[in-house]
Amino acid sequence: MTEIFLNLLKFFPPEIAHKLTILLLKIKINKSKKIFDDPVLNQRLLGLDFSNPLGLAAGFDKNAEVVIPMLNLGLGFVEVGTITPQPQNGNNKPRVFRLKEDLAIINHLGFNNTGCLKALDKLKVLNSDPSFQGVVGINIGKNKNSKDSIEDYLFCLEKIGGYGNYITVNISSPNTPGLRDLQLRGRIENLVKSIQKKQKNFEYLLDKPIFIKISPDLDDEQLRDIALMSLANNVDGLIISNSTTKRSQSLLSHNKNEIGGLSGKPLFIESTLALKKMYALTNGQIPLIGVGGISSGSECYEKIKSGANLVQLYTALVYQGPKIISKIKFELVDLIKTDGYKNIKDVVGKSV
Repeated sequence: MTEIFLNLLKFFPPEIAHKLTILLLKIKINKSKKIFDDPVLNQRLLGLDFSNPLGLAAGFDKNAEVVIPMLNLGLGFVEVGTITPQPQNGNNKPRVFRLKEDLAIINHLGFNNTGCLKALDKLKVLNSDPSFQGVVGINIGKNKNSKDSIEDYLFCLEKIGGYGNYITVNISSPNTPGLRDLQLRGRIENLVKSIQKKQKNFEYLLDKPIFIKISPDLDDEQLRDIALMSLANNVDGLIISNSTTKRSQSLLSHNKNEIGGLSGKPLFIESTLALKKMYALTNGQIPLIGVGGISSGSECYEKIKSGANLVQLYTALVYQGPKIISKIKFELVDLIKTDGYKNIKDVVGKSV
């Protein structure tokens, strides 16, 4: 049944296919139960228990609608969002493009979402279910026409931060004007300090790890600045990375020059290199989530060996469907055991 739906979705424009996927998940086309993972994949990080290191990247479940169905597919955690204070439609359509020949996607969505308060309603329902178990991250961002970027993040943090297990501060999407400027020296530290101050004012936020999501397009000096800032301010974690605005000459698709962030297979090498650099710059002292181009167990393993404690995927799900989740985990377990490691945490940073 799942394979039939996946094949049909390929005939629809990307955004319609995505909406249909969310709808199908909401009406419980996926009725699978919680999958139990090999203990070699279990780990405790920042006070949270992960059954496996494979998570869903932000961008798929923008409005926190299908957390449980996605966890039931075998993911170790789900990150919802990006969620902004006010609802917004995002950029003009068309704004999502498949690059089939490259196993990639270009998106110029612009944080389209129903806003913080509607997401709050859904997260409240999720948290009120006594049987719910799972790690949920909440990815927050600023509105396109915001007059005060920092206040946008603080608003979201206060309103919905208490309903997730961790928070991601997205300052690296290429599709919101001026957003990436928040990664610059001084500005990122000001943002981090403001968030940490807000966190201390609310007891329900005190135990929530906060990750900063950065771009793969940063140069070595910018990576070093962020590493030093993160160490100096006890940042809980970093996510490396968002989509890229760069275009490799090797891209084959006719859509390769569309405006937006490129994700998928072509991002793997660049994002993994940035991950490895950040692990070295922080001496492995800051938890890292590796994102970008993962579509196999060996690529997941390489991310972890390059310094990732956890990994996330999205584009591979578009092209290969949910079966890719169990496939990656099976391959990952085999690689860990073959190399003689007892647990996933023993692999982190081994190739740096």
